[in-house]
Amino acid sequence: MEEKNDGLIFGIRAVMEAVRSGKEIDRLLVKKDLQGDSVRELLALLKERGIRCQRVPPEGLNRITRKNHQGVIAYVSAVTYHRLEDVVPSVFEQGKDPFLVLLDGITDVRNFGAIARTCECAGVDAIVIPSKESVTVNADAMKTSAGALNLLPVCREHSIRQAIRFLRDSGVKVVAASEKAGRNYTEITYGVPVAIVMGAEDRGVAAENLRICDEMVKIPLYGAIASLNVSVAAAILTYEVVRQRKLTDSIIQ
Repeated sequence: MEEKNDGLIFGIRAVMEAVRSGKEIDRLLVKKDLQGDSVRELLALLKERGIRCQRVPPEGLNRITRKNHQGVIAYVSAVTYHRLEDVVPSVFEQGKDPFLVLLDGITDVRNFGAIARTCECAGVDAIVIPSKESVTVNADAMKTSAGALNLLPVCREHSIRQAIRFLRDSGVKVVAASEKAGRNYTEITYGVPVAIVMGAEDRGVAAENLRICDEMVKIPLYGAIASLNVSVAAAILTYEVVRQRKLTDSIIQ
C-alpha cells in the first residue's frame, strides 16, 4: 500500500505523505462513504492544500489496483507544474516576447503530447492547461511528446478564463482558434507577445473564453471533412507565429 513507480500512490498515510511533501497530485480518488479519523485528517489536508478529490465506488478503486489501497488512490504528476504568473514575467525579463499555447478542454493525452512536441520544437515558452476537465502530464502524454514535456514548462491554472485575463492584463495578445472566426489565421499579426488558445475537437474553445480573447482566427478547409485534428491545427497556428517572427527578425537585421 505504498507508492508505485508509475506515479500511482495508494493508502491513506502514503497519500498524505505525498501531499505534505509537495508532490503534484493530478487526480485523487476516495471511496464513497469512507469514514474514520485518518480519513478526516486526509480530507482536512486536501482542503488546506486546495486539492480536489473524487468520491468513487469501491469497484472503481479495485479496478485500478488489487492491493490494499484503503479506499484512497492518488495519481502523481510526472512533472512539476509551473505558475503562469512566474513564467510570463521571466520571459519578458529575458528580453523576449512571450509565446504561449493554452489548451481549453482538451482531454486526449495523445493530442496533448503531440501538441507539446510541436510547441517545444517551435520555441513556445509554456503550455497552459486548466486544473479540471483537462489532460494532465501522465505517462502516455510524456511518451507521445517524445520527451518534450520534460523540457517545456506546463502551467496548470484554476481556469483558462483566468489565464486569459491574466495574459491580457500582462500585455499578451490572446488569439483563439475557432471555426466561428471571420478571418483566416494568416490575416493577423503575431509579432508581439502572444498566446494561442486551442479548444477541444467536439466543442472548440468555450464561448465564455472566446468572448474575452483579443482575436479569433480560423484555418480554411477545402475538403469534405469539417475539422482538423486539434494537434494538427495547433501545429499550423504555432508555426505561423514562428514564420511571422522570423520574417520580422530578418527585416530588422
